[in-house]
Amino acid sequence: VEDQSHLHAGHAGAREGGESHFAVVIVAEIFQDMSRLARQRLVNEALAQELAGPIHALSIRAMTDDEDKREI
Repeated sequence: VEDQSHLHAGHAGAREGGESHFAVVIVAEIFQDMSRLARQRLVNEALAQELAGPIHALSIRAMTDDEDKREI
């Protein structure tokens, strides 16, 4: 998880003090045989409460352990 709020200072949704824009890399076997969209939806559902409030934007990289992690 990386707080990227400083990159969005002054933009819509950016709060003073940060913690509004994040990038996350998630490696989990549950993503096996799931499309990229299905993976994104699963993560968004799990974080629905946070995305409805304090988090304005979330960049998601969801993969399995078998996938090439050099792309991270």
